[in-house]
Amino acid sequence: MIGDHGGFAHDDTNVILLVANPSFTPQTVSAETQTIQVAPTIVEALGLNPTALDAVKVEGTTVLPQVWTQLAK
Repeated sequence: MIGDHGGFAHDDTNVILLVANPSFTPQTVSAETQTIQVAPTIVEALGLNPTALDAVKVEGTTVLPQVWTQLAK
């Protein structure tokens, strides 16, 4: 059996991400982002510095902008 880890079909490249926080304003955001932005966003949401992650330093990855807006309130 050959393993399949996805491709570039619409269903393979679109990921739903649910972010919940009691202080967030409910909203639906449809924006092009990268899955590499999830880890630094979680770190930021926990009140930690995402630039402490080596990959963030090397790649310059940013947090998801819509989540950052909610966190900054």
